[in-house]
Amino acid sequence: MQINSKDNVEVNLQNGHKYAITDINAGEKVIKYGFPIGHATSDIKKGEHVHTHNMKTDLTGKVVAEYQPYTPSAPTKDKTFMGYLREDGSVGIRNEVWIIPTVGCVNGIAKKIAEETGAKTYTHTWGCSQMGDDQDLTRKILCGLINHPNAGGVLVLGLGCENSNIPEIQKVLGTWNEDRVKFLNAQDCINEIEEGIALVKELQEYASKTKRTPVSVSKLKIGLKCGGSDGFSGITANPLVGKVAERFYDHGSTIMMTEVPEMFGGEKVLFDRCVSKEVFESAAKMVQDFRDYFTKHGESVAENPSPGNKEGGITTLEEKSLGCVQKGGQVPVTAVMGMGECAMSSAGLHLVSGPGNDIVAITNLTASGAHIIMFTTGRGTPLGAPVPTLKVMTNSDIATRKPHWTDFNAGVLVDGEDMEKVADSLFDLCIETAEGKLTTSEKTGCQDISIFKDGVIL
Repeated sequence: MQINSKDNVEVNLQNGHKYAITDINAGEKVIKYGFPIGHATSDIKKGEHVHTHNMKTDLTGKVVAEYQPYTPSAPTKDKTFMGYLREDGSVGIRNEVWIIPTVGCVNGIAKKIAEETGAKTYTHTWGCSQMGDDQDLTRKILCGLINHPNAGGVLVLGLGCENSNIPEIQKVLGTWNEDRVKFLNAQDCINEIEEGIALVKELQEYASKTKRTPVSVSKLKIGLKCGGSDGFSGITANPLVGKVAERFYDHGSTIMMTEVPEMFGGEKVLFDRCVSKEVFESAAKMVQDFRDYFTKHGESVAENPSPGNKEGGITTLEEKSLGCVQKGGQVPVTAVMGMGECAMSSAGLHLVSGPGNDIVAITNLTASGAHIIMFTTGRGTPLGAPVPTLKVMTNSDIATRKPHWTDFNAGVLVDGEDMEKVADSLFDLCIETAEGKLTTSEKTGCQDISIFKDGVIL
């Protein structure tokens, strides 16, 4: 399968690896998706395998980009789905009760309360012994979870002596509905589990009063993520998700993409769709800041792909990134957000700062307000976010071997299925999920969070 008429490699449909369709001289660019993905380190003959043994990345630490004016089309469609309309005007697609620990020290208590009540808890290791930006980010992420409209009720469980104690969390949280959000400091009560169970039951009673009602699809915020990519990611699942992202944009939805290091080498595809010079400059700064983060720690900006990516046929980060950014389709880039910032409901693609690490990335998307995350994978993963996470498999092999991890098989595109029809099916599945259909990670309980850390631990 050739990717683009300008390419000098093609993808083998059995293993996802690249093979030269013409002679490539040492030093010459290797082209895939119509862009350079590195250079040949030795002469490559037509038909030869192209991989780590004979090609290398061209990435450097600097972003070189120039703004190109871009005028997008406007959303044109109006569709409704059955969701939960909250008092503040936000919309949820689940009506769960969540237990959010302020600090890792109370994780065990949170788990016990969850087991006894059927509530969900999202444990983490931070909330104390942090300084500066790390501590601020932890508070932002936790408040993003507390405010998430997929939770009909939230118990904020603290210890009492931690840096990010309940009063500090409340400063970041701002105002809240006292019926929907309740607080408990474990050090302040005789039996914290007993009191926690009682509070959760109150929250469950409150949440049960909210019923589904028709709301506009424009209210949905859709997160995009890929993990365990392979040689098929940029051919099947990622461009498929891009088509679905375009469908959501047509309905006025907010689309969110993160994994900044997996934009390295593919950022021009996104920059060319920035709706203003201001958005372009913010996007370029976000990518450059993350490159600087790598070099500040003495690491190469090209220290990627992973061993699993390479086994699946991906050779360089440029190749991985050019596949990764296809998840955004042709949706115009309308905003750039920092970690922990909540996305406003506005049509377009929002770029969210953050690393490619799967658990951190889905946590960032959730805290920024994503209702659903479309997560493409070629190697497979059971991982899910606190919000419904649709695992879109890039190939039929992993979808067949891991049905309990699979929500949608994009591998059918290799067999000749029509892209537009398959995209319609995935869009329909997203709407069904928004209306209550459970994802595989929800069924198996594989829902986790992890908070980004960069600084000193006390």
